[in-house]
Amino acid sequence: QAQVVESGGGLVQPGGSLRLSCVASGFSFDRYAIGWFRQAPGKEREGVSSISRLGDVLTYAPSVKGRFAISRLNDKNTVYLEMNNLKPEDTADYICALTTKGRGTLDSRDYVQWGQGTQVTVSS
Repeated sequence: QAQVVESGGGLVQPGGSLRLSCVASGFSFDRYAIGWFRQAPGKEREGVSSISRLGDVLTYAPSVKGRFAISRLNDKNTVYLEMNNLKPEDTADYICALTTKGRGTLDSRDYVQWGQGTQVTVSS
């Protein structure tokens, strides 16, 4: 059964950094592009970043470009989201998901399997 599990969230001060991990199991990892989304209370789910099947196409939302970096290790079935210079508005539940659209996308409607999420709180 396909499954993705996120980890690495926590409480961090503004300007700090976190690295999130998304570990997949139960399917051929390199057949899917991976996306990171976030959802804050009372707000719609927002696409943050995606990475293509082979890791050669990276996409970022304008709000995180230059601060976040996505990467993947197919031999470890893992995708990372390195988050730097965090701001209070980055506070949200961060969720990874799979898409069969090989180049990746920030549209949640393209995604077929979702994790449970990991909470990120940016506060002093």
